Amino acid sequence: MITAIIAEDEDLPRKELRRMLNDLWPELQIIAECEHGADALDAIYTHQPDIAFLDIRMPGMSGLDVANAVKGRCHAVFTTAYDNHALDAFAAGAIDYLLKPVAQARLAEAIARLKARLASKQAAPDLSQLMSELDKRIRGNAAERIRWISASVGDTIKMFPIEKILFFSSDEKYTRVVCEHDEAHVRKPLKELMEGLDPDIFWQIHRGTVVRADAIARAQRDDMGRYLVELHGSPEKLKVSQAYAWRFKPM
Repeated sequence: MITAIIAEDEDLPRKELRRMLNDLWPELQIIAECEHGADALDAIYTHQPDIAFLDIRMPGMSGLDVANAVKGRCHAVFTTAYDNHALDAFAAGAIDYLLKPVAQARLAEAIARLKARLASKQAAPDLSQLMSELDKRIRGNAAERIRWISASVGDTIKMFPIEKILFFSSDEKYTRVVCEHDEAHVRKPLKELMEGLDPDIFWQIHRGTVVRADAIARAQRDDMGRYLVELHGSPEKLKVSQAYAWRFKPM
């Protein structure tokens, strides 16, 4: 039995891809559908699928991040809305991609290649170098980065330059913005804020927490093997979910 997961943060494309896979490859068992990269990473470690269909750009942990984290545990097929200029990076790789909206003929080609790799027991490749190159190309198409966060506190508007922010955390309907000597809440959800943050500067360490990487002082493991992050300039200790523990593995 061949198994797969689908990771796509939008409902309609995810459902459509599943429908097309059911039509073209009815023997394939979809064992998990994920809306976030962190969920996809958990699903890969938990279910050990043969194939992962990963959206390249999901909020927080992208499909590229997931592929880097799993290091060849399964075959990856990327879905993307980016144009062929960015996708030239795939040309030399033992990997496949699907341009959205996904065409049935193109999916059929990808399925044929996957079947051939699985039949020959070809190992899933380590995609680290390819993912790094692709990430650089796509990042040139990224939306304009956030430079300031403005928060309303009573009759006052507080202005936080992005380089002063230590971390963001979800707080019910709001996002908490924390600097060394001040903090506030903004109405914009963390998921939307992350689209304007540079992923090399701000790291997601939990579904509801994003930290400035250079503010991290240390990551300590507790008795259960879970990481807690300590920051320069803040007394708080922030939990790291299992999906993001790979960021703190010793070199």
